[in-house]
Amino acid sequence: MKSDIWSLVQSCVICQKAKLDRSKYPELLQPLPVPSAAWDIISMDFVEGLPVSGSANDILVIIDKFTKYGHFLPLHHPFNAQTVAKLFMDQLF
Repeated sequence: MKSDIWSLVQSCVICQKAKLDRSKYPELLQPLPVPSAAWDIISMDFVEGLPVSGSANDILVIIDKFTKYGHFLPLHHPFNAQTVAKLFMDQLF
């Protein structure tokens, strides 16, 4: 019976395409590091494609990972790294 099953699986095109994934399972997930102080670790993201409000149509979102406090700064598209850095320094630093 084992040889019959083996020969059937070897001759079946569908069985050849649907092979099992025999890769090693990923290891356990590691927790993210906990910041030791406020503003030690921050995340930045952009919300784009918004309707124009005043002169801004984008939002720069800055989140402090320790306090979970967020800052939402208006931007006008197109912008570059220098514009974002200047806005960050003027508004937050």
